[in-house]
Amino acid sequence: MAAITIVLGNKNYSSWSLRPWLALRQTGAAFDEIVIPLYRDGSKEQILAHSPAGKVPVLKHGDLTVWESLAICEYLAEAFPAAKLWPADPAVRAVARSVATEMHGGFQALRQNLPMDVTRRHAGGERIARAASDIERVMAIWRDCRKRFGEARANGQGSFLFGQFTIADAMYAPVVTRFRTYGVTLDAVCQAYADAVLALPAMVEWEKAAAAEPWVIDF
Repeated sequence: MAAITIVLGNKNYSSWSLRPWLALRQTGAAFDEIVIPLYRDGSKEQILAHSPAGKVPVLKHGDLTVWESLAICEYLAEAFPAAKLWPADPAVRAVARSVATEMHGGFQALRQNLPMDVTRRHAGGERIARAASDIERVMAIWRDCRKRFGEARANGQGSFLFGQFTIADAMYAPVVTRFRTYGVTLDAVCQAYADAVLALPAMVEWEKAAAAEPWVIDF
């Protein structure tokens, strides 16, 4: 199989990088990674060397270059079907794609007010208030998916939105870290889901690497 490389931003801050990286880890495929610190002199030029879009993440698989987080995840689902990155049932898969795409294209208040900062903790306060509607919608998605599909094991036994880990979980993983960073209060169902995401071995690996990074961005 052709070599795989994924180009990422800082692991402490790049939510878009975390999403396909988690999906790639779930495939079990070997890969190399390149981490480019964001918002520094030369960052843009380094990224442009890998993709004309000028943004991370970027996946390189042999001669193929794929950019945009969700597109990378979709490619991985097709390239590694044994990883079951989407639920097998078409109807359930449609819901999983819906909630994943909703995260990909929405939740601007959450993004702006609760930026990802994996290793530090910040007071929520006004930040949480400004993102309250988005927070409630995320929690509603988590509760609904766990009740309708997770507990019913629509994608096999597991503690994730659709049973076993899927791309939908990869899309919401950065939000789990944001809720922890800013002290967002979760109900029992949502907290159990958040705990499952944080306990995922790949997530533990990512956070350990984030803690070792020397770069600091102040919000």
